[in-house]
This record gives sequence, C-alpha cells and structure tokens, in this order.
Amino acid sequence: MNKANHTTRREFLKRASAAIAAPYVITTGALGADGRPSASERIVMGGIGIGNMGSGDLANFLGRADVQYAAVCDVRKSIREGAANNVNKHYGNSDCKLYNDFRELLARKDIDAVHIATPDHWHAVIMVHACRNGKDVYCQKPESLTIREGRLMVEAARRYSRVVSGGSQRVMDDYRSTVEPCWNGDLGAIKSINVNVGPLPMECNLPGQPVPPDIDWDMWLGPAPWGPYHPYRMSGSYDINGTCWRSWRDYSGGGMTDWGAHHFGGATFAVDVRELQPAEVVYHAEKDAAFLTFRYANGMLIHHNHPGMENMQVVGTPGEKREPKSVPSYKGQGGIYGDFLHCVKTRQRPFRDIELAVNTVVVAHLGNIAYQLKRSLAWDQAKQQFPGDEEANRFVDRAKREPWQLG
Repeated sequence: MNKANHTTRREFLKRASAAIAAPYVITTGALGADGRPSASERIVMGGIGIGNMGSGDLANFLGRADVQYAAVCDVRKSIREGAANNVNKHYGNSDCKLYNDFRELLARKDIDAVHIATPDHWHAVIMVHACRNGKDVYCQKPESLTIREGRLMVEAARRYSRVVSGGSQRVMDDYRSTVEPCWNGDLGAIKSINVNVGPLPMECNLPGQPVPPDIDWDMWLGPAPWGPYHPYRMSGSYDINGTCWRSWRDYSGGGMTDWGAHHFGGATFAVDVRELQPAEVVYHAEKDAAFLTFRYANGMLIHHNHPGMENMQVVGTPGEKREPKSVPSYKGQGGIYGDFLHCVKTRQRPFRDIELAVNTVVVAHLGNIAYQLKRSLAWDQAKQQFPGDEEANRFVDRAKREPWQLG
C-alpha cells in the first residue's frame, strides 16, 4: 500500500474527528468488523477498462476484504455507469467515481493501485502513467503491443519502485500439469516444447459507421493510428476472426499475442526460461505451412505450430537424472489477484512480475515479426535489437498518435 497515502488518510480522520463538535457514529465497516480490515488498512483501487476482462477483474478485486474499490474508468458511458452501479451496490453507497479519462483517475492521491484491462494498444501508456503517479498495477495480458513498449514498462516499474503484475492466470492454473514434471526432474533434461496458437494479426480496412453517442471514439483510439469507427474495431469479442479489436494489427498482435501470452507463458515457465528472451527465431517453410523455432542462448527450444506436435508437448530425456527444483507459485491467498495484493502490501515481486510477463510477450512479438518478414532473425536481449538488421529493427516499435508518447 502507498505508505504516504496511508498516513495521510489516518491524519485526515484524526483532524476531522477533532473538528466535529457534535456526536457522530463510526460505522462498523470503517472499524473493520467481521474480519474486514479497517478503511485505513485497505488497498484503495480503481479500474481502467471495465468491459469483458475488466469486469471480471473488478469482480475479483471487489470481492476482496482487503480492497476498497473507489473508481472506474471507461470511454463507454454505459459500461462505466454499469460498473459503478455494481461497486456501489456491493458497498451499499454511492461513492464510486466515474471517469472517461484515465489521467483524472491516476491523479487521485488516495488511489493505491489500479487494474488495466483496456485493448492492448493502451496498456503501456496507461501503465507507465500509473507508475509515475505512484500506483501499483495489475495489467491484463498481453502486456505490450510492441517490443520497445515492454522494455519501457519494466523500466517504469523499477524506476518508480512499483509492484506491477501481468494478468495471465492460465500460466499457473492451466499449465501446472506441464510445469511440475519438468521442474521435478521427471522428464530428465528438457530439450524443447511446442506451442500451437494463432491467428496472426490482420490489417483493418473496415468502412466507417456513425459513432454511438455514449462512446468517446477518439479516446478509445488513443495512441493507435486514426481510423473510422466500426463496431468490429471496438468489439471485445474473444473470437479473433475479424470481428474484434484483437484481430487488428493497429490494436493487437492477434491470437499470437492474445492467446500466446497464456501459451508461451506456460511454455517458458515449464522449460525454465522465464528470465530470458530468445537469441534467435528460425523460420521454417515447408510446402504450404510455416512454423518457427525460438532458440535460447542456453540451447532450449520453443517451437511454434511445429507439424505433428501437440500444444505444450515437451521433448525431454526420460530416465536421465535431473535434480528437481521447487516450482514458484503465488504469494498470499486468492490466486493471481491475491498474489498481486499480497505484493502490494509486502513490496515483493509478484508471480507474474512485469519483467517475466514482458519476456513472454516478446516471444510472440518476435514470432509475428518473423512471420511478417518470412525469414529467420537474430535477437539481442541486452540491446533490444536485431543485430545488423535494419529492416527487422523497424518493427521493434511503432509511431504513436499525439499526444500519447512514451519516453
């Protein structure tokens, strides 16, 4: 919790109580009845992007006794009003504040932490702004739209000493049965793992339609190139088939990053390369199909869509002796959300620390670039560039629409 805000709220309550001459009542909620922490001990949270995954994140944080949910932000009036109504109904009051512009929410001194579940093209800008404003952040996957954004997100978290967690619950919850035999040594020395995921992002040429009156379309676009409103540009559908923002290159890396954040997250965890980025991406073209092999400096291989291999299929050396290692897990109680809140209180790094999450999404970004260029690539993790490859280096980042720049 933000210690400075914590002290300020306590001092404010003391000053307020001294200034009131008439008798007053402190509610049991403020005192922390029934095991609920007192108001001054709760983490004050706000949400930015409250549709689809954002509404799920809101419900999880709202259900926590150690959270006081105070504000919602969304560029869709009906969505933010519906979310605020749910918050107010939960607490039995009308205190939840509504915002169209995330900067107004982040400017509040009483907010300790935020969760971000906007479309991908907004993640880096909002997360960096949040860190600069002293907020801890739970950011939905895929954490970045470009490779350079990911590095800037890690730098912001470290520079401002913020707790920042990536949002893929599936890395632990879905793939533990793959991770544990690898880490326990049951499969001997691990050689490779395969990930099947897609599709790739597409260019969007949808015709314009009238903007609904309750949507701030310019704010939704934000740092993305200007384009006319169309419901398929804005839809949060999980079907990545040309009917949602996840399909389009301007806003997302397609299924490669969207589902890839889960699958590559599980794969890099299983073969224990979470702290690394690939040193090389090998492009294979066989008949009508293409697939990739990500090669790490330690020799580990992660395949993408390898013919004849199943998703999360591990190749090891059964029977070979390998010393077991304990599997990292969530801290605190309550899955990935409880892990984040525990780390907000203790200042530890969460299970999906932003640097580990960024290393995961870099795999997907490198894959998208290799498929787009239709060739193999070398990657320098330390320099964050493709050595001597001017063409590929143009894909490390992309221009942002004013005024949404990152330093």
